[in-house]
Amino acid sequence: MSPNPSAELLDNLLTVTGQAAAVREEVRVWSMSGVERVTFPDGSTAIFKYAKKPFDSEAQALRLAHTLGVPVPHVHASAVLDGWLGMLMEDLGPSIREADDLDGVAAAVVLHGTRTAPTLTILDEERLHKLPDRALEHLGRLRKADRWQDADDVEDTLERIAQAAESRSAGATLAPFGWVHSEFHPTSLHIGEHGWRLLDFARAFTGPGLLDLASWHGTIEPPHPVRLRVLLEQYVSAGGTPDALAARGGLTAENWALGWHRMWAVEWFMEQAIRWIDDPATDPAYIKAVRRHLSDVLHLFEI
Repeated sequence: MSPNPSAELLDNLLTVTGQAAAVREEVRVWSMSGVERVTFPDGSTAIFKYAKKPFDSEAQALRLAHTLGVPVPHVHASAVLDGWLGMLMEDLGPSIREADDLDGVAAAVVLHGTRTAPTLTILDEERLHKLPDRALEHLGRLRKADRWQDADDVEDTLERIAQAAESRSAGATLAPFGWVHSEFHPTSLHIGEHGWRLLDFARAFTGPGLLDLASWHGTIEPPHPVRLRVLLEQYVSAGGTPDALAARGGLTAENWALGWHRMWAVEWFMEQAIRWIDDPATDPAYIKAVRRHLSDVLHLFEI
């Protein structure tokens, strides 16, 4: 794996934008990406964000969202180097307050009402119902690498979910179907003096918009269908499609959304464990999260 080339990426971006130098200040940095505030000699600032695969197409998604009228930060310049993306973006400054549920539904209505773009990957009914099978494939690779050896329960649960997945995935393309932000949390919505901007488009795709609403309250606490039902009703009141409340896959909209969001997260965690992070030291934390989410899926899918 190539070392983090953020310094070289920033140099390239400074050259493109005609800046001589910049002082870097970390805002949030982890193994696969980083966000920094950079200050130029004239005192102006920008946000420098860098990320490695699979987060390396965010510049494209942000530009696309901007073109289609979604309020997002402006991308001044972007560059790719050794599988890493670097972007210089508009600095939105401090937020005036945290985003609340009504801010979230307003942003979701705008995003989900935007026409879809062919460049975004698609998560339709067929791909949704294959998520448990894909997770089982990741598990097989982990075990070949002599990891996740005490996770027979994970395999058993995934197989049970896989058997129910085809019937439970029905209704995936019911409206709202289109742009899915996929990292849709209050922290991804910047409320500034001049309105709101939606951040963090690194994993946007085309799929069921209900997954965004299911992710809004996070996955740290147990899923709360009643709270999601209220959010879905607020979404419809704010101009979202009434179909957001429709039952699908033999389940209520809220149970369907929470169950599939958890299953989507499990598949992603397991792919991350074997492919993107690929660090056995992280296995205990990943296994714990996967077990918790799978238990939620069983309950929500009534398996």
